[in-house]
Amino acid sequence: MTISTETTMNLVKGYYQAIGNKDTAGVAELLHSDVHLIGPLGELAGKEAVLKAVTEFTALLKSLCVHASFGSKDQAMVNYDVDFGQPFGICRTASLITFQDNLIARLELFYDARPFEKNAAKDATYL
Repeated sequence: MTISTETTMNLVKGYYQAIGNKDTAGVAELLHSDVHLIGPLGELAGKEAVLKAVTEFTALLKSLCVHASFGSKDQAMVNYDVDFGQPFGICRTASLITFQDNLIARLELFYDARPFEKNAAKDATYL
């Protein structure tokens, strides 16, 4: 089933609103059961693992500001800043999101991971 660009962009908006509001239940509704998250510090597969990472991420989040987003059918690219406060500060990020069955099936994150490598707790997930 082909997804429209309009639907893709509405789903992206909903996802980032849920992240910004620390609404993990809202995020969960948008994740495919076989979602795959790829980031500079590692990869996760499956809704439960990705939702755990989102929960840890939002616990550190002070604010999120989307600067630009665009899409074409089942994919979207988003540029945004995440303010974590100290010790991480503002993280400029891009995300390539792929949809399947109107759900997020793949999230690929692009950001400078150096501040997280230096400060990451051994049990924390900073994808």
